[in-house]
Amino acid sequence: MMRSLYSGVAGLKTHQTKMDVIGNNIANVNTVGFKSSQVLFKDVLYQTTQSATGSSNGSGGTNAKQVGLGTGVATVAVTQTSGSAQTTNNPYDLMINGSSFFVVNRGGINYFTKVGAFTTDDAGNLVTGSGDYVMGWQVDPENPSEIKRDTVSALRPEAEENRTAAPELTSQSYMTGNIDATDPRLKTEEGVITTVSIYDSLGYNYTVKFKITENANVPGGYDVAVDSIRDENNVDISDRYKITVDGADPAATVMFDPDTGSFKGVKTEGNETFLLEITPINPDEDGDVFRDLTAANPDDQIPGITVDLSNLTMFSDTGECDVETHRGKDDDPSDGAGRTVGSLTDVTIDTQGRLYGVYDNGVSKLLGQIAVANFINPAGLEAIGGSLYKETRASGEFDGIGKDIASTGETMTQGVLEMSNVDLSQEFTDMIVTQRGFQANSRIITVSDTLIEELVNLKR
Repeated sequence: MMRSLYSGVAGLKTHQTKMDVIGNNIANVNTVGFKSSQVLFKDVLYQTTQSATGSSNGSGGTNAKQVGLGTGVATVAVTQTSGSAQTTNNPYDLMINGSSFFVVNRGGINYFTKVGAFTTDDAGNLVTGSGDYVMGWQVDPENPSEIKRDTVSALRPEAEENRTAAPELTSQSYMTGNIDATDPRLKTEEGVITTVSIYDSLGYNYTVKFKITENANVPGGYDVAVDSIRDENNVDISDRYKITVDGADPAATVMFDPDTGSFKGVKTEGNETFLLEITPINPDEDGDVFRDLTAANPDDQIPGITVDLSNLTMFSDTGECDVETHRGKDDDPSDGAGRTVGSLTDVTIDTQGRLYGVYDNGVSKLLGQIAVANFINPAGLEAIGGSLYKETRASGEFDGIGKDIASTGETMTQGVLEMSNVDLSQEFTDMIVTQRGFQANSRIITVSDTLIEELVNLKR
């Protein structure tokens, strides 16, 4: 039979394979994270009718005479260029700006994907749309602000333990404003009132009412005393808790320079604060909720609030005092301000893949970090469907730990998905070329058949 007949058949097969790949590319033009493929051809076996010879005895050498037997598929190469970005505003949608892969786990086996369309399940696990666990690193239990990079494990940003943020005891407060010596209220028993809201260690809220009165025995001196402390139900707690200033004094005396009105000190010159102590009268019935029992050092378990008066002044202005009390420190209002119990309201993911829980009490807590995988030859990964890949000897092995995406020079973008990298203009052009190639190879078979027919007709 004629060799050209089989060459045409080989050409039809390879062009059909190329058309199959083009069809798959076009079908996945809107598939998130899809990577297009390209078919490369190769020539196949050659039949040598005459071998090459060298020159000898005055005659020149001749080249080999070879007849090719068609074409075949050399490789189906995956194009690794990134697809375009599509904004979704879903907090768990992520796009890797680079060649790294997300690590997901199905049935105890790690796979890899470019699709960052994640969500959470009923247990708070971060999962793919197919229910595969998204893998990463957990928070270091000894240092909650750091990540412990170890063997990757399932991330659980909305697990039960992460749905609330612990309350924080108020330990710092400060006063601001002006004490006007001409204010008549300073000479009365009721005095000038200023209040501040505080929290105990369980997150319950209280209102502390301070009373400022003139101290007739100290020039430029005013007494700051606690008038009352009331709980969330407006019930005075003085029958259950002992309330003192610096141990036993009924009030702290703040002193000003009578000539300039500037602050001098509390009780003694240079001292800026006093300690409001709140201790239970009957510890068995009422807990010691105003003491930080979590402090490692017993000396830090002070049952009270440090109140800073150094921001106060004493100037005559309008005949009325203008004093306000705030939680926290003057230079950092969040330091020691205290908080109620927080509920998880949002999860943010930074460019390094770190997950942070945002709570309605103002707390932001580190919940874990998404790990990524890098391969020496990503085109060597084997696609198993569902936008997942598994490692092969050609791609290189995954070490089970993964990498911090920052170490690769890449980033993650929250609320964005990587779309397919299929170029329709290129695919349709390849389709035309493939169609013509298939058509031309079919003509080889047709013409070969005609030649054979002519050969058969010689007998007539």
